[in-house]
Amino acid sequence: MEKAAPAAAEEEREEAAWAWTWGAGTDGQLGSGGLEDHHLPHPLLLPPRCRGRVSFVAGGGAHAIALTSDGEVFSWGRGTHGQLGHGNVENIPTPMLVTFFKNYTVTCVSAGWNHSGFATDSGQLFMCGDGSFGQLGTGDNQSRNLPFEVSSFTTKHVEKLAFGMRHSLVLLKDNSIYGFGSARRGQVGKSVCKNQKLHNIPRLIDGFPNRKIVNLYANGDHSAALDESGQLYIWGRALVGEHDDEQPQAVFPSLSISQVALGWHHALLLSGGELYTIGAYRHQKRETPVLENATAHQFNPTASSSNLHESSSLSNLVKVPSVHGEQVVQIAAGTEHSALVTDKGAVFTWGWGEHGQLGLGDASDQVVPRRVNLGDKSSCSSASLGVYCGSGFTVAVNSD
Repeated sequence: MEKAAPAAAEEEREEAAWAWTWGAGTDGQLGSGGLEDHHLPHPLLLPPRCRGRVSFVAGGGAHAIALTSDGEVFSWGRGTHGQLGHGNVENIPTPMLVTFFKNYTVTCVSAGWNHSGFATDSGQLFMCGDGSFGQLGTGDNQSRNLPFEVSSFTTKHVEKLAFGMRHSLVLLKDNSIYGFGSARRGQVGKSVCKNQKLHNIPRLIDGFPNRKIVNLYANGDHSAALDESGQLYIWGRALVGEHDDEQPQAVFPSLSISQVALGWHHALLLSGGELYTIGAYRHQKRETPVLENATAHQFNPTASSSNLHESSSLSNLVKVPSVHGEQVVQIAAGTEHSALVTDKGAVFTWGWGEHGQLGLGDASDQVVPRRVNLGDKSSCSSASLGVYCGSGFTVAVNSD
């Protein structure tokens, strides 16, 4: 029996070759069964029955949540605040089904630094994990190790979630956006009291025109929303300009943006298949990661808006040329690293690499996007391959 165990483990790893993970792993966030960093892609040990069913992965500070197409949820990694939703505060190094949702169909998940959220097809919102900054929306600052329904939304219909380091954003079916948690940088909207540090009850965020919001984004102390026309709104810690914004600001009106990925000090924007970057990578000597023939443009982010920043409203918007002639179809960002998928089904990464989160075989930072070798993935296509980032780790999943 002892001799058969390694063979069984190897068979499980082979079955998991459709999902990969790399980077920081000391809390089990790689889902590979161990507690070590990996500098190269390693099998993510999702159950074989999940193959072809993973629709999204949310990466947190050191935990991750996988959502399947039929509404099941798996979580793994750091659980010290109950953010995995299993009713305990243990780290779990392999993906585990969140059995709390066995009678629900989950449609959206998000992961903050140490908290997690789950929206169901009936519009309910469930939260768990660290609540010390009010990011669970309970009206107190207590943590929870089992998902619980947020009472503020019991008569509403939650559609989208986006969590930053210690704050949470919720988009309702009626097009309203609510925020709760840390408020130090304006990331949950305008506070009544100037020095208010947190809001532990969900509060409406004003400042959007009468256009349908289609997605929310958050990371660090940043918040963002995208409307159906491709107009981007940002608020929270300064990303464009020099000052934090409590009110959502419409930025880059000349771009019709389709995807956004936020890091702690940078953001990626995808428009018409073209990739743009703004902000900075603090772990690199150069402020903006660009390909060798990329050019930085001084771009007025609010040229057609009356809500100009009082300080300089210019931001370095950098257009990144096509990667080896391939078009970018998906983007993702961790705290200070970035990833993309091309129309050829290739994954590229760049930025901070200290924990191997770039998947290039070392712990070096990279200024330009570098291709990640996922091995024999000839069956992957751009439509089936997804890449997702946590704080210092990366996940890639083939949904075919």
